[in-house]
Amino acid sequence: MKNSKELKIWTLAWTLSMAIATFGPQFLWNEESIGTLLAIIVNLILGVRMILANRKFINSGDELQKKIQLESLGLTLGLAVIVGLSYSLLDQMNLISGNAEISVLVLFIGITYLVTMTVNNRKYK
Repeated sequence: MKNSKELKIWTLAWTLSMAIATFGPQFLWNEESIGTLLAIIVNLILGVRMILANRKFINSGDELQKKIQLESLGLTLGLAVIVGLSYSLLDQMNLISGNAEISVLVLFIGITYLVTMTVNNRKYK
């Protein structure tokens, strides 16, 4: 339970820092590059802490939970690479309107992870 709470805190901190790094230049510090650079550095540090908390959370689980996480993360990574590269190629070849945006890929990764975790939890319980 402690590791779950720690992961939630670091994830929330990272998410908030991402929002600040994204919207700060426009709404908080008038596009000054030093503020943006500092926000990105803080975001990077918090991201590393979030990864370490996630690792600690996964390692604290039992063997079944580790198996579910490993399968879900592996499938998510594979699909992210395949879909992400295909999405980029579609953009490069001008087969989609607009540009390939990383936010679309991040959304795809999040949805894929949630679906694979749900399916794997049902499969093994």
